[in-house]
Amino acid sequence: MTRKIIHVDMDCFFAAIEVRENPLLRGKPVAVGGSAAGRGVVATCSYEARKFGVHSAMPMGLAKRLCPDLLVLPVNMPLYKQASTEIRAIFEDYTDLVEPLSLDEAFLDVSEAGHFRGSATRMAEEIRRRIAESQRLTASAGVAPNKFLAKVASDWKKPDGLFVIRPQDVDAFMLDLPVRRVPGVGKVTALHMEKLGIQSCGQLQRLPLAELEFEFGSFGTSLYRLCRGIDERPVNTSRVRKSLSVEDTFAQDLPTLEACLLEIPALYTELLKRLERAREHQRLLPKALFVKLRFHDFVTTTVQIPASGLERKLYYQLCAQAWERGQRPVRLLGVGVQFEDPHLPEQLPLPLKT
Repeated sequence: MTRKIIHVDMDCFFAAIEVRENPLLRGKPVAVGGSAAGRGVVATCSYEARKFGVHSAMPMGLAKRLCPDLLVLPVNMPLYKQASTEIRAIFEDYTDLVEPLSLDEAFLDVSEAGHFRGSATRMAEEIRRRIAESQRLTASAGVAPNKFLAKVASDWKKPDGLFVIRPQDVDAFMLDLPVRRVPGVGKVTALHMEKLGIQSCGQLQRLPLAELEFEFGSFGTSLYRLCRGIDERPVNTSRVRKSLSVEDTFAQDLPTLEACLLEIPALYTELLKRLERAREHQRLLPKALFVKLRFHDFVTTTVQIPASGLERKLYYQLCAQAWERGQRPVRLLGVGVQFEDPHLPEQLPLPLKT
């Protein structure tokens, strides 16, 4: 049976809520995030701000330089979570198969839903209308036979749009789809594809599986399927956590390795707390530890090591290795842990070491 998947993505969610709460902000460049003086970053921004090149994850100081009139607002997470909870309640009126990706987007599998005689398009239209009426916010939606295409479709007519990819249209649609739209194709992979003369999925389809695997390693297998619009992943109502991390951006650069090492104990303690809370909901077995450093020039490096338990001394070692790659002031330091596949045979976790 062909599945019917809806991907709903709220438009500029945090910023849109702030504009809703304060209509005087409407039509102005707005960013939600940390202070530029405190080295904050943009969590999200309005479309008026995006016209100046501002985007999420950008340092707020840079955002202010690009858009001097940018209005910077602090994050109000309780308000955003409340809106997200109410929006999810709308989703669940149509299906129990809802997979939230974040506060502002989710997949819905409506293959078995009986609303509007099973029309996923009508359901998506109704969901968007209800969100607009109850929340005074706009949502973009995509309807397609799988998750990959539904997510592509939701971005096709942003903001406040709806786009449908019918099963019979998938082959034609994929021919001209830019390869940059394929999940996992970042700047490096896209550049490699350009050198091969590949810019569209149609061009990518001309490469046999063996050549894709030669050029892109294990990712080549995924590329072979995705460039043809094939994605068999189900909508998962409970997401499996693959990693957990804690990081901090410092008001002043950490000038030396010794200064970085002094920050490890506090980050490690917070990581232990979050891991214990996460284990209340999932079986989590560590398989690797990692440290992330972002230097003052925004170059980021990550070092990891296999491990079946958390050890603070290993984070010291990883931090030293990461520092050696740059040997310059550090603006962000993070520690984290990656987890085993939860479906592996049960084994006793090692005790946490301090």
